Amino acid sequence: MNENYYAIIMAGGVGSRFWPVSTPEFPKQFHDMLGTGETLIQKTFSRLSQLIPKENILILTNDKYADIVQEQLPMINNEQIVLEPEMRNTAPCILYASMKIKKRNPNALMIVAPSDHWIEDEVQFVANLQRSFDICDHDNVLMTLGILPTFANTGYGYIEFDKLDSRQVKKVVQFREKPDYATAKKFIQSRNFLWNSGIFIWSVSSILDAFEKFQPVMFNLFNEGFDKLNTEAEADFVAENYGKSENISIDYAVMENAKNVFVLPATFDWNDLGTWGSLYDKLPKDANENAVVNATIVIENASNNIVRTNAGKKVVIDGLNDYIIVDEDDVLLIYPKKKEQDIKQIVAKINAK
Repeated sequence: MNENYYAIIMAGGVGSRFWPVSTPEFPKQFHDMLGTGETLIQKTFSRLSQLIPKENILILTNDKYADIVQEQLPMINNEQIVLEPEMRNTAPCILYASMKIKKRNPNALMIVAPSDHWIEDEVQFVANLQRSFDICDHDNVLMTLGILPTFANTGYGYIEFDKLDSRQVKKVVQFREKPDYATAKKFIQSRNFLWNSGIFIWSVSSILDAFEKFQPVMFNLFNEGFDKLNTEAEADFVAENYGKSENISIDYAVMENAKNVFVLPATFDWNDLGTWGSLYDKLPKDANENAVVNATIVIENASNNIVRTNAGKKVVIDGLNDYIIVDEDDVLLIYPKKKEQDIKQIVAKINAK
């Protein structure tokens, strides 16, 4: 394996739309959401380790999840778990981890990948990643993987690329926010829009140059402690300074400002597993399009439901259509699939009480 290849797995989110299974104490990336025998973060680590040395894969997460990461990925050492003392969005943590990688290897090429995506065709994923690494090894570019849209999805951001660019890797024109349905339909019809996967590839020098140019205050904040990174003094420096960084995403901080951004249209299947509905899409179905995880189920006059319980739970359903039915510890959720985007607000109301 190439010793210059590195990965940052983003594993700090709370996945509130997957409540009640995903909670701030035990988020979705640490669950076996599809009943495969592996959690989402375990699948992500396994997929990346097909091309990247295991010792070069860093897990970026909140400090309260350190023990869970160590338990689920016992093959890594403590130095590979990069802890953010508080949530400041994706730009500060990517900058922090990138500087740690530069300290280890200034020639590093790296991928930033969420821990909770579902990718079945791992052969094509590895091929796309290798192609991206090859480009970043020779050119000062910031790469992302775009997903060919299959329908007018309003839950994803989009990447607009140059229509006239006939190359396999396309010049990015701009990133577009999550659209309404009419706008999403126009994107699809234009044929030069891709879903934003949130997967990024670049050389460590390219991304740090971009941070220095577009986020000089944040860059200097972390750069002042560069000599302390990967030493015993790192923890105190991060605890004192991390909260001073701006709360901003990598998209806003860097990608939307840089002119050297390119997208590779991915050739693998992809699902970001952001909601119960997206999980439903990936699960096998019965003759009435019901998807079941773990439960032992008897269904009458019911269709298009997703049912998830602890292993072996007996569930009887009659007369329900298009519902999310989740039994988790002391919570039972029975909720219309078409309103799944409201679950996050429901959780906030419950927490407020």
